[in-house]
Amino acid sequence: MARDRRPGVWLGVDVGTVRVGVARGDATGLLAFPLVTLKRDRKRGSDLDQLMELVAEYDAVGVVVGMPTTLAGRQGASADMARRYGNELALRIAPVPVRFVDERLSTVTAMRILRDQGMRGPAGRAVVDQLAAVQILQLFLDGEPDPS
Repeated sequence: MARDRRPGVWLGVDVGTVRVGVARGDATGLLAFPLVTLKRDRKRGSDLDQLMELVAEYDAVGVVVGMPTTLAGRQGASADMARRYGNELALRIAPVPVRFVDERLSTVTAMRILRDQGMRGPAGRAVVDQLAAVQILQLFLDGEPDPS
């Protein structure tokens, strides 16, 4: 089991420069499934406001943010962006905890799933972010350690 994982509903977040994919876990903490794709709003932070509302709506006990890591295990600018995003979210939803999980290959896996199902184009881009969030959350639910 992952460190400090409280029982209940967790949300998973895949932070991008344009979109934010969100997944939701079931109350048992076993399964993650797609929830929504939010438009990233760097100026006003309306995506963070929407996430705050989702935490309240689902009575989430925690949020998991994907931490982009290279195959060599390094973190760069994307990881810095995800960490800043997660820290800003943590301020808004406190005392609900925000955890980070290594999201290595989550988007690649999501894209492969969509390709195998024949889904492409704009609709696929929104769904890929949700599926990446599912991968992130499922790793956490399955016990992936915090990379921070």
